[in-house]
Amino acid sequence: MPFTRIFCRAGSGWPVLAVFAAGAAIAVPAGADVCRAMSGPQSVALVELYTSEGCDSCPPADRWLTSTFPSGAAGANAIALAFHVDYWDRLGWKDRFASPAWTERQYAAARANRSRLVYTPQVLVQGSDFPDWRGKGSAAVFAAAAEKPARARIALEAESRRDAIAVKVTARVPAGGDRKGAALFVALADSRLVSEVKAGENAGVRLTHDHVVRALRGGIAVNAAGDAGGDITLPRPAEAGTAMTVVAFVQNTETGDVLQVLALPVAAGVCGAPR
Repeated sequence: MPFTRIFCRAGSGWPVLAVFAAGAAIAVPAGADVCRAMSGPQSVALVELYTSEGCDSCPPADRWLTSTFPSGAAGANAIALAFHVDYWDRLGWKDRFASPAWTERQYAAARANRSRLVYTPQVLVQGSDFPDWRGKGSAAVFAAAAEKPARARIALEAESRRDAIAVKVTARVPAGGDRKGAALFVALADSRLVSEVKAGENAGVRLTHDHVVRALRGGIAVNAAGDAGGDITLPRPAEAGTAMTVVAFVQNTETGDVLQVLALPVAAGVCGAPR
C-alpha cells in the first residue's frame, strides 16, 4: 500500500507530522502555508493523457481521466497528468491549455518507445503507451505499480504565494543502474477547468478538464551519486481551477521509464492531502 509522509507548518515551526496510507484523511492547521511531502517505499504510477479540445475523440478520454483519478483523492497508487497538445489548434479551435512543449514531450515519448506513432487521445503509464485505457484491466495496471519497490525517493516542499508556488524538491536514486539518464521534473496541474468550445470538431460542446498541466519544469539530471534537486518557481496561471497540485517525478529521459512520482495538492494557499 503506497503512503506519503507530509509535514505542515504555519510560520516558522514544523508542528505536524503524519503518515498517510491509501484512503486516509488529513486535517491541515488553519493558516498553514508551507507543506512538505516525502514519497513512500512503494512505487506510484505516472499516468499521462495527451489530449486536445480540437479532437472529437478526446472528450471520452478526458471523462475517463476524471472518473479514474478523482481530484483530491489521497493515497492513490497512480497520479494523473493531462498534457494538451497544440497540433490540433490549426483545425479551427485553439486550445488555451495547449503548448508546443507538451507536443514535443509526446514526440519524445514516442522516440523513447521506439515508435513513430503520435496520436490523441493517447495514454502513457510509466512512460509506455497504454492503448487499453478503456479496458476493465486498467486499474490492475496501476495497482501493479504499487506492488513494486520505488526506485527513487522524492522530497517536496511547496510554499503558496500570491502569484506563484515556490517549490523545493530533491530526489535520490539508490541503485547505480537506475541513475543513467534519470532526471527530476516538477509540474503544476489543476482541475475543474471548463471550456465552451465554439469551433472545430467539438463545436458547441462544454468540456471540463482535470489534472491539466499548466507548467512543467526540471529535466534536472540525477548525478553520479544518485542525487538531484533544486528550487523551482511555478507561476500561478491567470485562470485557476479548484484543485491545484504540484507533481514531482523522476523519469529516465532515454527510455521514458518513471522511477517514482509524488503529488502535493496546494489550493487557496493551503496544502491538502498528499498523493
